[in-house]
Amino acid sequence: MPPTSMSDAQKEMLNKLNGLQGTDFTEQYHSDQVSAHKDAVDLFKRYGDKGENAELKAWAAKTRPALEHHLQMAEGFDI
Repeated sequence: MPPTSMSDAQKEMLNKLNGLQGTDFTEQYHSDQVSAHKDAVDLFKRYGDKGENAELKAWAAKTRPALEHHLQMAEGFDI
């Protein structure tokens, strides 16, 4: 079952963003996005390499290049 609410870490991230404005918000949001994309790429790489469900493993391997591209775009974004 997928989660029905945000995790504590997600709530903390949102609360932090809610308290920021302008450049401070933009910089924190950007940092959070880069971090989230790194985590996603890592997860998809691990499952694509060693996952147990063949269908899901193939999907993770197929989807990973798009996530890597998104990470590259986020890392290259100038604030």
